Amino acid sequence: MESMPSTNWRMLAQGPSRVELPRGLDALWHEVAGLVGSRIRRQSRLLRQAELIVSMEKRFLRLSDRKLRHMASQLQERFRLGRDTTEDRNLAFAIVREVASREIGLRPFPVQVAGALAIEAGCVAEMATGEGKTLVATMPAVLAGWRGRGCHVVTANEYLAKRDATWMEAVYKFCGLKVGCIEEGMAAAERKQSYNAHVTYCTNKEVAADFLRDRLTIGRLKGLPSALLAKLSGGPGGEIDRLVQRGLECAIVDEADSVFIDEAATPLIISGASPNQDHSEAYELAARFAKELDPSAEYRVDKRYREVNLTQAGKQRLAELARPVGGLWACARRREELTMQALVAREFFVRDKHYVADNGKVMIVDEFTGRLMPDRTWRDGLHQAIEAKEGLEINLPKETYARISFQRFFRLYRKLSGMTGTAAEARAEFWQTYDLPVIVIPTNRPCRRTAMKDRVYTVGVAKWRAVIDEVRRVHQTGRPVLIGTRSVRASEYLGGLLAAKGLQHQVLNAVRQEQEAQIIAGAGQKGRITVATNMAGRGTDIRLGAGVAHLGGLHVVATERHEAGRIDRQLYGRCGRQGDPGSAQAFISLEDELLQQHARLTSAALVRHCSNNDREISSPFSRSLVNRAQRRAERVALRQRRDVLRTDDWLDEHLGFAGRDL
Repeated sequence: MESMPSTNWRMLAQGPSRVELPRGLDALWHEVAGLVGSRIRRQSRLLRQAELIVSMEKRFLRLSDRKLRHMASQLQERFRLGRDTTEDRNLAFAIVREVASREIGLRPFPVQVAGALAIEAGCVAEMATGEGKTLVATMPAVLAGWRGRGCHVVTANEYLAKRDATWMEAVYKFCGLKVGCIEEGMAAAERKQSYNAHVTYCTNKEVAADFLRDRLTIGRLKGLPSALLAKLSGGPGGEIDRLVQRGLECAIVDEADSVFIDEAATPLIISGASPNQDHSEAYELAARFAKELDPSAEYRVDKRYREVNLTQAGKQRLAELARPVGGLWACARRREELTMQALVAREFFVRDKHYVADNGKVMIVDEFTGRLMPDRTWRDGLHQAIEAKEGLEINLPKETYARISFQRFFRLYRKLSGMTGTAAEARAEFWQTYDLPVIVIPTNRPCRRTAMKDRVYTVGVAKWRAVIDEVRRVHQTGRPVLIGTRSVRASEYLGGLLAAKGLQHQVLNAVRQEQEAQIIAGAGQKGRITVATNMAGRGTDIRLGAGVAHLGGLHVVATERHEAGRIDRQLYGRCGRQGDPGSAQAFISLEDELLQQHARLTSAALVRHCSNNDREISSPFSRSLVNRAQRRAERVALRQRRDVLRTDDWLDEHLGFAGRDL
């Protein structure tokens, strides 16, 4: 029996509940409870339950499709009424497993069933790249769909959401469920229809933005009770008909570390035209004055915390530059704020790394995926400062209508879970922020990846030369090579070096992302060389071409360490999938951004100690220096994410009189 879509009006009416993080002794107890909980939900217990479900396979092999559908329909009714038991859930998993085999030709392995059980239990399942997480999500999603209150399968980009919804639709349809997919640019009516489906595939940005827009709509209602009564009595619903979501019941988050952690440092903001916009000349003047200041005497740069501070001499110099202008530049505080923002844009934001300038517009490059984000802008005047720096037309800043952090948003779901290839490193943060234990699921086949020691060089020139030599050496054996870079600029630079050596290759970055999935999927073919910005093609399997496994499989080269060890492991995980052979190695320079920001003094001392700066200096000490810099970067990033959470709490406490719609 198909249940009617239900709407969680209470949640929409009240808005974001005050979901505070525990503090003091409560925080300590919460952490201890997480450690105990992670031991209770051990992987061995899940694997035993998975084997039990797999053993039920023989019950369904001779059943006709009609009888299997009937069994699924009977179970759906029990789930809809909330009368499901552990035995019912095991039977449901076994049925979905059989349906997947019949409809899409894939029968989940026992470890995939264990991953699905971890998700159903409200955990983050860590499953290696290539272990079939897309199929894993269908099992708990079917159960959530049967309960009739909606399930959001959330992932990091729209391509994956659309691909997975289309690919798995046959499984859901067989089980009596409808599937929706949220795409950018969809009309409100289409969005509402997709959210009313039993299972809805979407991105974190789209689902959070729709939530904020619904909150703004609720805020315009004169009285929610009267609007609801009018709607229920068959009268005109008015504003309430414009709501697209029906509440936040259940979410299964794919690429959970990217969504829950990497994206968590920046809140989502809905903005519009501001009635009190500053003149664009102010940003142009700030960019011009920033060029006039002496970095050695008039301002100081803190690379670790990405801050710029004017010295007393700098403030005096700025006052002299601004004196002929007058207006808002006569105010010391305002002119210093504008100029420091221009200096931040000048010192920390690099073209073709943090952004690209295309068709007269500044477009942000996602630091963690290498993808363009044309619909997003930096706030607090930073975007305008970068436009002024590039000499482009300045789009004036907008007024904030509503904001929410992803940490706060996802904690609003009644049931939350996730899956990813890299979660163990962030185990504590998953628990402390989202109450999500991490369960590491073993691979279906033993991992045959060879992790080679990092190679460290003093200067970047020597590192790039070593990268080219390594690529050429491996390429001569016929093995495919995937090279990961941290920026568009680095990928283009490396592409030029490869071309100069006559090595045919493909470059995938924020500027060339139209065929992203196809390029990444083909990166395992014999003799293929692929250069990609970090995590491009994430969620796409790299399958080895004919004969490649006998040659040693895919070789992954990292040209820098990232600011989180998880991202390095994601890149390495592109090889050695499903028991395939493979190898991975990182090439590092003391001039790399990670070391310059988080171990600058030690790196400089090591360079001075070396008699020849154009050679490899790999050693236990140099590698430990890189590891320490990475751990320091992770701590800084964690503090930034916690600052976002504290801002949420502050807004809730001090702006409560405004209706708590922020």
